[in-house]
Amino acid sequence: MSLGPLLSAPRPIPWHAFAAFAALAIGGVQLALPKGTTRHRVLGYSWVALMLVIAISSFWIQQIRIIGPFSPIHLLSIMVLVTVPLATWYAHRHKVAAHRGAMIKLYLFALVGAGIFTLLPGRIMHAVVFGQ
Repeated sequence: MSLGPLLSAPRPIPWHAFAAFAALAIGGVQLALPKGTTRHRVLGYSWVALMLVIAISSFWIQQIRIIGPFSPIHLLSIMVLVTVPLATWYAHRHKVAAHRGAMIKLYLFALVGAGIFTLLPGRIMHAVVFGQ
């Protein structure tokens, strides 16, 4: 395992990846720890900010081009840009079940699911994890 391929990748790929690593860790902590605490809110806002960085930065990552400069993964970014504020609004309105469901789905599909696809051969994260 070497961070070399990631660190030598064009911007914003390293920012995108490091934000995703941080969001993966914080999200895991959020799922494990008690809800409704000050710590949960602080970590939650940090996670939300990271998810927005990940989604926005993805529009400048265009290695896979299917529709102009974009690929189907960019549809996921649009979904994140809509769902993250909506899930935050649910929390402010004390719609706990809706908030929980949206956040868990974002974590599983937008982070874990999308992250698995970055491990495919030919992708930068494949080179980071498995070598060249």
